[in-house]
Amino acid sequence: MTDKDEGLFAQISHSRTASEVVQQIELLILDGVLRDGDRLPGERDLAQDLDVSRPILREALKELEARGLLVSHHGGGTYVADIIGQGFSKPITELISRHARATRDYLEYRRELEGLTAELAAKRSTDTDRALLTRIVADMKRAHESGNPEEELAADVEFHNAIGEAAHNIILLHTMRACYRLLSEGIFFNRKAVFALANARERLLEQHLAIHAAILSGDGEAAKGAAQAHIDFVVQAVDEATRADEWGRVAKLRLIRRDNNPQGTRTARGSGPDKTETSR
Repeated sequence: MTDKDEGLFAQISHSRTASEVVQQIELLILDGVLRDGDRLPGERDLAQDLDVSRPILREALKELEARGLLVSHHGGGTYVADIIGQGFSKPITELISRHARATRDYLEYRRELEGLTAELAAKRSTDTDRALLTRIVADMKRAHESGNPEEELAADVEFHNAIGEAAHNIILLHTMRACYRLLSEGIFFNRKAVFALANARERLLEQHLAIHAAILSGDGEAAKGAAQAHIDFVVQAVDEATRADEWGRVAKLRLIRRDNNPQGTRTARGSGPDKTETSR
């Protein structure tokens, strides 16, 4: 934890039992404040933050580990478990990845979720939520201007995550995070290939700015429409990227064929594999 996390854990003001510590940390995970992979402060600091004894803290951490919410590494600290990655089981994830038509279903599913999430964010976002979105958009603009697609892609995911948080619906929040996890792992399509399409980065930035503006203005209907228009564009871009990949694959096969069978020669019909005749 860094200095910016100071005050994340509130002092327990009642009976100071392990169950109260468990409840506070559970709520931080449920509300998406603590994310998978986040490291908790050391035992001494965390006990001090919570104003509980170290034996009580150890009991609470043990319970949270038993529930699968925390993991401890010997000598390496205690971390929030990767519970988001379990939104889709490994067998279903692998099954999806083997069938291309799942991509369109994924985008159709995301279109509805993104629309609802943006609409709720426009209606429910706090000043802090809007300030965070604005900061992420500024990062996105800087990455775009510097021509750094990796940073732009990272800001893209953070932007959508922040909208999920601003919607203040914990089911939507964790569902969307599971969706983005699959996307970041390349399960459905290659995001880099989409970004590489002509004018795609410019149009994606425009779409994110439109969603941002609608949320800041509190216009739920406009936010929903902008979010769904964004996914519609992604659907089109994925189709174009897929076609481009297929064209590239076929072109390479043709080149291999030409290299292996120089122009001007062809296998004679009815002859053996070593018999050729020169085209006249």
